[in-house]
Amino acid sequence: LLQDARNSSVLNNDVVGAFLQSGRVAGLSRPVKIQFWHDTVLDASNATCVFWKPGAGAGSTGSWSREGCETTHGEGTVICHCDHLTYFAVLLLPAGALTPAQLASLTHITTVGCSLSAAATLCTLLLCCFSRAGTHRHALPSPSCRRWLRDNTTGIHMHLLAALLLLNCSFLLSAPLAAGAEGLCQATAALLHASLLCALAWMAAEAFHLLLLLVKVYNIYIQCYLLKLSLFAWGLPVLAVAAVFVFKRDTYGYHAISTSEGYGNTTMCWLTSSPAHYATLCYAGLILLFNTLVLGRVAVILRRIRKQKGQASKDWATVLGLTCLLGTTWGLAFFRFGVFLVPQIYLFTILNSLQGLFVCLWYVTVHCRSKPGSGSNTSR
Repeated sequence: LLQDARNSSVLNNDVVGAFLQSGRVAGLSRPVKIQFWHDTVLDASNATCVFWKPGAGAGSTGSWSREGCETTHGEGTVICHCDHLTYFAVLLLPAGALTPAQLASLTHITTVGCSLSAAATLCTLLLCCFSRAGTHRHALPSPSCRRWLRDNTTGIHMHLLAALLLLNCSFLLSAPLAAGAEGLCQATAALLHASLLCALAWMAAEAFHLLLLLVKVYNIYIQCYLLKLSLFAWGLPVLAVAAVFVFKRDTYGYHAISTSEGYGNTTMCWLTSSPAHYATLCYAGLILLFNTLVLGRVAVILRRIRKQKGQASKDWATVLGLTCLLGTTWGLAFFRFGVFLVPQIYLFTILNSLQGLFVCLWYVTVHCRSKPGSGSNTSR
């Protein structure tokens, strides 16, 4: 009878009802005290006092709410202090649930970060276009393998920036469009999923290209190189998402982010299927593993030349820039456990929502250093 739509669980399945025959009791200046005994490890992060709030609409059973109730924990007990009489229970919270204040701050950080990244990637794309046009206008033909690799570098950067721009824009649209029609939300979720997969794939393309620049510089020429990378990084993810959208559209839709207090949730358009979610995590994990290995290879090579005067600091600054370019900060998604949960979520949100901005700053720095007369053309 007292089961909400989310099938939430309560401590020991115990529900206590307290009433007066004279009528409804609410707004007490001296709260009533209800005590629940248990033999498990509980604290404020995974258990809270709630009361049953009947549904207002037809067909709605109701939900648990903590409004007007305070929770204290003792040894083997949970004590509820509530300013009204009704049905009470101790709601067991899912592991890692955020408070409404934390969710609100993370939403604000993400919105600001993605907006800055979208603007930065758009500006950098324009800079790449002008830079590439000027380079092609003044460049002399050269059969050099290193020249061939360097000519494709800017093109790969431009594709990554375009993928990040699409990712940021689709993410910013996912929350507002969640209030609209279901079909529109499903299309937005599919676009967000495809842009994420494409962005990760272009990060892998950056790592592969960097590996060619560092290790195999001689006698390397791949016909239609950029086209083949585009088929891998754009074609495969878009084809996979399109197939899922056509044959199993309910994989995409409304995704609710629950909080630890009450039922105030944030909804966005995203994956609704657990298998699709885990498949995306595996895909991201494989790419990030490859990129991390490439970044480690870069660090080893830079360590060999760190004895050169003044070179070490510049090289490690380059490694930090490549960390953003290869998206290795996305690996923080795999460290959500224990006391690191909330700090990890904030760090993940800040670093990855601002990835487009970091890539923009890195590209502008490298572009300025690689100009004729700047004294360095190696980092490009």
